[in-house]
Amino acid sequence: MFETIKTVALLGLLTGLFLGVGYYLGGSGGASMALIFSLAMNFFAYWYSDKIVLKMYNAKEISKSQNPKIHEMVEEISEDVGIPKPKIYLVDQKAPNAFATGRNPKSGALAVTSGLMDILDEGELKGVLAHEIAHIRNRDTLISTLAATFAGALAFIAQTAYYGALFGGRDRGRNPAGLMLMVIFVPLAATIVRLAISRSREFAADRTGALAIGDIDGLASALTKISSASKQIHLKGNAATSHMFIINPFSGDFFVNLLSTHPSTEARVKNLRSLKI
Repeated sequence: MFETIKTVALLGLLTGLFLGVGYYLGGSGGASMALIFSLAMNFFAYWYSDKIVLKMYNAKEISKSQNPKIHEMVEEISEDVGIPKPKIYLVDQKAPNAFATGRNPKSGALAVTSGLMDILDEGELKGVLAHEIAHIRNRDTLISTLAATFAGALAFIAQTAYYGALFGGRDRGRNPAGLMLMVIFVPLAATIVRLAISRSREFAADRTGALAIGDIDGLASALTKISSASKQIHLKGNAATSHMFIINPFSGDFFVNLLSTHPSTEARVKNLRSLKI
């Protein structure tokens, strides 16, 4: 419940920041245009983001005959959390990881890499699947997409306003230093809020998944294994999709705590160990 309240508050802050920038640049009309712009972008992201990311990673659907065990686990977990069974995909990469996508539980899909299947035992794999199914149940893909869309749009609008004033003669009455500050501060603030939302949803999915299967150890062990292996075997893909994976496959060591889409593995394991099952 705490993570849900936190997410709603952060999304509200991001929306307020978006509308505030619109109002600063164009009054109530600017705020309205900013809102319309964000709604248009979110509509596209809502309907097509799942197809785009699956195609991006060349994910192939796993039939029940190909892997009956993983289908059995996914079906059992989905029934326990009360959502339709999502489609299951395989990404042919050695880097161990997994992600979930889909605009709602009815169109949910989850993908695992071949490397993940190689290093996890059955209990650990079930923990990972439960985590990803929890994302689908909690509509986290949509929440993350909304946050990323707002943050990206804010950066675009701030830069457009600045260069418009610099080269086009618009907003001559505004303080150039103020515009420069907006160009730097607004995208940074939006990014920090977006990353905080992503981290919050990871904690929530860990909790929901572990409680759904009644097992902490499987997911905790899987997170540790995936995190360690990801430092050695790198995923081939787009860093813009990092928030979708169970462990950020594109992270470095610099600014890990502040500018990361995921909490540290140590913090996640500690949070899992604090659960009462």
